[in-house]
Amino acid sequence: MSADLSLHVLVALAVVAVASHVTGRLVARAGQPPVIGEVLAGILLGPSLLGKVAPGLENALFPGSARPALSVIAQLGVILYMFVVGLEFEPSSLRRRAPFVVVSQVSIAVPFVLGCGLAFFLYRDFSPPGVRLLAFALFVGIAMSITAFPVLARILTDRGLSRSELGVAALSCAAVDDVMGWCLLAVVVGVARATVSGALVSALLAIAFIAVMFLVARPLANRLAGRRDGDAGVDAIGWSLALMLLSAATAEAIGIHAIFGAFIFGAILPADGALARYLHLNRSPFVTVIFLPAFFALTGLRTEIGLVSTPGQWAVCLLIIALATAGKFGGTFVAARLLGMPRRFAAALGVLMNTRGLMELVVLNVGLDIGVISPVLFTMMVIMAIVTTAMTGPLLSARAGSPAASVREGQREDPENRQERAGA
Repeated sequence: MSADLSLHVLVALAVVAVASHVTGRLVARAGQPPVIGEVLAGILLGPSLLGKVAPGLENALFPGSARPALSVIAQLGVILYMFVVGLEFEPSSLRRRAPFVVVSQVSIAVPFVLGCGLAFFLYRDFSPPGVRLLAFALFVGIAMSITAFPVLARILTDRGLSRSELGVAALSCAAVDDVMGWCLLAVVVGVARATVSGALVSALLAIAFIAVMFLVARPLANRLAGRRDGDAGVDAIGWSLALMLLSAATAEAIGIHAIFGAFIFGAILPADGALARYLHLNRSPFVTVIFLPAFFALTGLRTEIGLVSTPGQWAVCLLIIALATAGKFGGTFVAARLLGMPRRFAAALGVLMNTRGLMELVVLNVGLDIGVISPVLFTMMVIMAIVTTAMTGPLLSARAGSPAASVREGQREDPENRQERAGA
């Protein structure tokens, strides 16, 4: 990398970090998760605003020669972040919360079917040339059905609900949702990159990869993470990060995506081990301050609101938002009610599962990278991700009703957590 290119990349990262921090603080004051501000910062720095007001300044801050390097940094940031998310995921907890697994599957299936149906009407006008209908429909279905586990966790933590019955239910559903989303995404990437037979091979390799990671690599990872019970040794940290990158590279090589490999490797590490605690507490702040804002900025540079210019296109955008919201909320609400959950609880759970944010942007960027969606549809889906994430807080407050009702419905501590604390 030349000296000039290094300078451009460093200046761009500094601008992104400052802009993301400022907009994140501003939207946080309005009761929104900081991720909304970080995404908006990227959009404002891109062609949607800065490129129109001061195109020379945009080109100076984000020259074309620096964007490939920014793309690599952004991808590395998402890989590291998904590794951290995987550290927080406990597969064993799902066996104890089977009803939430059922709710999660329904909350994926309903918007997925609606998205696939909508794709048949969007295919002619919004698919890139040469993309098959099957790949396009499957991807739109996934984009409509995803839930943002990290953003959801942040919202629940900010509201003091992370250990409540509602919080445990939402996080359990979102964890299963994300795993299913990555599996479906792996199939779509295989379909888009190869023939149907090649996609089947990629799907089988993905299943084999997951099996090997949990059955073979997990015991070795537990041994590596348990070398020091009270402290995470430097050797263990170095080996873990190297193996995480190797897992990400393997996932990319078999035809899925590197972020899937990073997430799986994080999931096989013991969530309560010293290594997981150290990596989460000491590494994720740097990732969220520098690397993830770079990803959001890159998304913003790819998002041009002006591409959605005609009344018909805006009508399609509103239809995407409406179907995504109705499918996610409706599927979650109906499934929760059929399983005997209270009406207010089911409604709040449906609102939370409609949160998208980071995970949606990751999926959309994958779709744009492999050429399965057009820039116009990418922009519409980014708008949908922002709107559905932004509406979570206000709708949750509206569904909570009075403070007393909020305490009764949402803030009762999960019985399992009470038992754990009593045992402690």
